[in-house]
Amino acid sequence: MSFAFLPFAMDGLVLIQPDVFEDARGSFLESWKADSMAQGGLDLLFVQDNQSCSYLGVLRGLHYQRRHPQGKLVRTIAGEVFDVVVDLRRASASFGKWAGLVLSGETQTMLYVPPGFAHGFLALSAKAIVAYKCTDYYSPEDEAGLRWDDPGLGIAWPDLGSPPLISPRDSCLPCFDPEARYFDLLGRPE
Repeated sequence: MSFAFLPFAMDGLVLIQPDVFEDARGSFLESWKADSMAQGGLDLLFVQDNQSCSYLGVLRGLHYQRRHPQGKLVRTIAGEVFDVVVDLRRASASFGKWAGLVLSGETQTMLYVPPGFAHGFLALSAKAIVAYKCTDYYSPEDEAGLRWDDPGLGIAWPDLGSPPLISPRDSCLPCFDPEARYFDLLGRPE
């Protein structure tokens, strides 16, 4: 069993393609194997696994945590999503830029998003199940986010023919501000 590791769009983002074994019964893959991931440069300790189910047109995000930023290994178990990240690492050459790609249960491609990014996704299929491993715990008092439709970011979300379904909380998030301190951390990205 192995994984292919490919750099993606911005420093620190990594696309991971697991070997998928298919036969008449279905398929099998390893979604995480610490020693293989470490050989690919991802020597990580995950402390929390999350899973969401979203219906066509649901948009979740763009979320991050200020003092406890989470690295995330994101994958779509079933269905398809347009996954988006925004670089909030002030020292990064891609600060304030976004990248997006389709993650699907069919390809099983995963995206590692290091701490320092806002993250969100739009469900492109009737039902999409997204799972992600996190390097830090969810901290509700620390949670923050950016508007999904910020004209300054200019994210090219797929057009599904109607506005996305967004939570009341996400509809009130602020736009990106290049002067803002997105992280107030001890030795972590800011």
